[in-house]
Amino acid sequence: MTDQLARQLTQRFYRYLAVSSQSDAKSTTLPSTPSQHAMAELLAQELREFGLQNIVIDQHATVTAVKPGNRPDAPRIGFITHIDTVDVGLSADIHPQTLTFNGDDLCLNTQQDIWLRVAEHPEIAPYHGQEIIFSDGTSVLGADNKAAVTVVMTLMENLKGDHGDIVVAFVPDEEIGLRGAKALDLDTRFNVDFAWTIDCCELGEVVYENFNAAAAELVFTGVPAHPMSGKGVLVNPLLMAHDFISRFDRLATPEHTEGREGYIWFNDINANASRAVLKASIRDFDLQGFDQKKQQLVEVADEIAALYPTGHVSLTINDTYSNISNAIGEDRRAIDLIFAALEQVGVEPKVIPMRGGTDGAALSAKGLLTPNFFTGAHNFHSRFEFLPVPSFVKSYQVAEALCYLAAK
Repeated sequence: MTDQLARQLTQRFYRYLAVSSQSDAKSTTLPSTPSQHAMAELLAQELREFGLQNIVIDQHATVTAVKPGNRPDAPRIGFITHIDTVDVGLSADIHPQTLTFNGDDLCLNTQQDIWLRVAEHPEIAPYHGQEIIFSDGTSVLGADNKAAVTVVMTLMENLKGDHGDIVVAFVPDEEIGLRGAKALDLDTRFNVDFAWTIDCCELGEVVYENFNAAAAELVFTGVPAHPMSGKGVLVNPLLMAHDFISRFDRLATPEHTEGREGYIWFNDINANASRAVLKASIRDFDLQGFDQKKQQLVEVADEIAALYPTGHVSLTINDTYSNISNAIGEDRRAIDLIFAALEQVGVEPKVIPMRGGTDGAALSAKGLLTPNFFTGAHNFHSRFEFLPVPSFVKSYQVAEALCYLAAK
């Protein structure tokens, strides 16, 4: 049965990967790319074939459906996954392959000489002897999050026995600010008692704590002048931006922090002689630390404005998502059931504070507690992303166990 399930999951995963559905952070539409509509249409059609009810696909490429239960006294539960893959400058087209790892370096692409070196990626070592799914090295694999889409869709096809109503949602543009989840109507489209996301994370990982996140944009307006007569007149917006950045701790950045340490990450600048636009990401698990980081940006912006009185500094800060743990109240069923499901299928839990966010963060902020559990994959947002097939199977088994345990 496990071998049959592994084949079913792998074949469906390959089919979904064949539909390119990369999101685009520069776009202001929802979805950000037309290809996500194609992915949504494919899922909606399959859900019809599975006999689900209340299938809705909207103009935003969000798909919701209900698998009716036979236990009217059971809680109404939900699963939410995202259909977009991330744009990190690699190919949008994914060409998956399944290789057996025997401890040696793996050639992902002979033509381009792309190798996964074990010495550089020791995280692969525990999967000796297993079948593992990779891309061909020219793209991410897309397990983030089509592995989860595969798990939920396969569950909707296979699930039998006693369970309550199960609502599924497939949303666009998670990778660019959880846009799809933020637009999801919980009253009419995803009206459940509690829910789960399945996203990222190696075998056994459980997330109910993630970053509070915000995005900042600073605009430095200088005073252009010809350098022959610039003394006392010219104000260089690039130097304004440089002076701004220099006032922050160089070690409080993503490349120097881990665990529950937060950071401010200056990650984009566009400048000329008149104007510089600087962007930053703000992250912290603790709300007090999160607010302090935002306040620091305000205070330094005021300092730079005072330093360049003939220039101008403007700052906007917008919250992106919040910590799932902010929404934890007395009802912890969604969290407790994950641990019960892991125990049932024989997987050791690994609770981690996620240094990122999931769609569950957006739903939890709306009052719907939505913790996350693993797909089994590693190295997200990388050409070396990989998914061990046995871990993929375990992700499915946890999802299946949740449906039955919730009904009890």
